[in-house]
Amino acid sequence: MQVEATLSGSKLHDLTHWGIRAAIGVTFIVHSIKKFDPSWQGWLIDMGLPPELQIPIALAEFLGGIFLIVGVLTRISASILAVITLGAIFMIRGIEEFFVSKGGWEWDLMMLAGELTIIVAGPGRVSISHVVKKIPRYLQ
Repeated sequence: MQVEATLSGSKLHDLTHWGIRAAIGVTFIVHSIKKFDPSWQGWLIDMGLPPELQIPIALAEFLGGIFLIVGVLTRISASILAVITLGAIFMIRGIEEFFVSKGGWEWDLMMLAGELTIIVAGPGRVSISHVVKKIPRYLQ
């Protein structure tokens, strides 16, 4: 008996794939807004990071979020956001506490899982990359 999985070819799969990209993208866009505030440099210094990282981190989160939502440069954007998420886990949250209610990294782990899924799966069919079709796979 052979069973076929047809979920990957359905509209539900396409919308779900876009939903994951959009949820992560919106989360990063919202979180990036406060990082454009010059007072965020003080927080970076308190964390032991150079204040010069303020604009690159804010832009990476803002533009990466937009790119995930519209589906262009998704693998590259998800890779950059995954590095930022790993930085949040190890530099900000610390690995001592898991539960987010205690300042832990459980939510960051879920974001990282979504980012890794996007890196592997690519942009999907609900994306600019799919519509244009001339964008090389490594840039999708």
